[in-house]
Amino acid sequence: MVLGTKTILADSTSDTENDLSALLGVSFANLSLDAAIEQLCDAVDQESGVNLFFVNSHCLNVSYENLAYRRALARAPLVFPDGSGVAMGCTMNGETLKYNLNGTDLFPHICKLAATKGKRVFLLGAKPGTPERVADWARSEFPELQIAGTQHGYFSADEEAGVVEAINASGADILLVAMGVPTQELWLDRMQPKLATRLNVAVGGLFDFYAGNVSRAPLWLRNRGLEWVWRLLQEPRRMWRRYILGNPRFALRLKHEVRTRNYVAAIPTQLADHSRRARLAWRARIQRATHQFRITSLDSSKRATDITLSLAALLFLTPIFLIVALAIKLDNPGPVLFRQTRAGRRGHPFQMWKFRSMVVNAEALRAELEALNEVSDGVTFKIKKDPRITRVGAFIRKYSIDELPQLFNVLCGSMSIVGPRPGLYAELTKYDLEQRQRLDIKPGLTSEWVVAGRNNLSFAEQAALDVAYRNKRSFWGDLKLMIKTIPALLMGQGAS
Repeated sequence: MVLGTKTILADSTSDTENDLSALLGVSFANLSLDAAIEQLCDAVDQESGVNLFFVNSHCLNVSYENLAYRRALARAPLVFPDGSGVAMGCTMNGETLKYNLNGTDLFPHICKLAATKGKRVFLLGAKPGTPERVADWARSEFPELQIAGTQHGYFSADEEAGVVEAINASGADILLVAMGVPTQELWLDRMQPKLATRLNVAVGGLFDFYAGNVSRAPLWLRNRGLEWVWRLLQEPRRMWRRYILGNPRFALRLKHEVRTRNYVAAIPTQLADHSRRARLAWRARIQRATHQFRITSLDSSKRATDITLSLAALLFLTPIFLIVALAIKLDNPGPVLFRQTRAGRRGHPFQMWKFRSMVVNAEALRAELEALNEVSDGVTFKIKKDPRITRVGAFIRKYSIDELPQLFNVLCGSMSIVGPRPGLYAELTKYDLEQRQRLDIKPGLTSEWVVAGRNNLSFAEQAALDVAYRNKRSFWGDLKLMIKTIPALLMGQGAS
């Protein structure tokens, strides 16, 4: 028996023979409520785990731009439709959305199913205290329901393995994850092989609703497909981009998809193959030329910016360089600067400079400390209380002062102000195919993950942010990252 939106259960109840719909290239199960509940019943009885994701207009917008999230949706056995935007898209496709299967409305059904079948539920995500209030609500409504455990979503990458172990040890059959889109889907897609649960559901803001943190729109507003207006009025600062900008963008993308499909359908069959091939060939040539021009222009402006900013910074920071050099010399005998071969653009080696923050023989001592590595991603080597770090080194590492000599690398052209952090050659062999894309561009002093938490992120998360930057880099994006880096460094966020 096969689960999922890609292959609907053969014995599932369905209103029509075709239970699959698709919008913006994302497939989902277009089912009645009864058929959806039957899918969930079958899922919790399976031997292997099943991920259930929901897609609304915001999710489809994110998937349109986020390849990793799009792939996670494609791999999920169950994807349910949520919201008036999806209903509108189905109408534009000449279909009818059979039921709005959003996670918030399905939650009581999941609780009832679990209570009836004697399945245990684990609640993971949201702020501390919120999962516990949701568990209290569920127990009061369904006294026979077994809550296997609760865990807030504010855990670090180092604590991730312990969280998974706690979920498995609890004997939970159903796991509800509330971390927001696309974090929750990417986490479940990555962790599903390690989970012993049968049904894993990405529920978004569900916990906040049932914990009383956020009120739902009145029923009459929800029935008219206007719940998003209520959410916008409640949280305008957080939601304005999603709805004010996102809704029109979603509608335009749907319109373009429908227009393209209708255009292709109108081409006579005998002309379609030849004319379409010719058109696509010309379009590909134009896109290649446009892309090459954009990249060349971007690289030229980026290099000019790098030279100007690095030279200005070196002149301005000269007194700080002298003070740091003197402090390093007085604290621990040895050279002031540390030089190391790193992988640059396309993997070409270059000498990267840093202020020395460790004892002189730190590299030799690393082999003895490998067993103490606190990062389990197979790539990164980190120890919170690394015995090789000197007293001055701990301070300059916390505020990234040790990285300042890399301004010379930027000035010489082996690095840029903004770009993926340069990797060690020993780490390159552990990159997967997608992660190697971070080598396509020149390494930098700061990057997306430096301002997003630095060492609080796993290497997989760091690499994903680097690849996303590689695909969308722009002058204004670089400027924004530079500005965001300043407070991140001053507060020492995620440094070690």
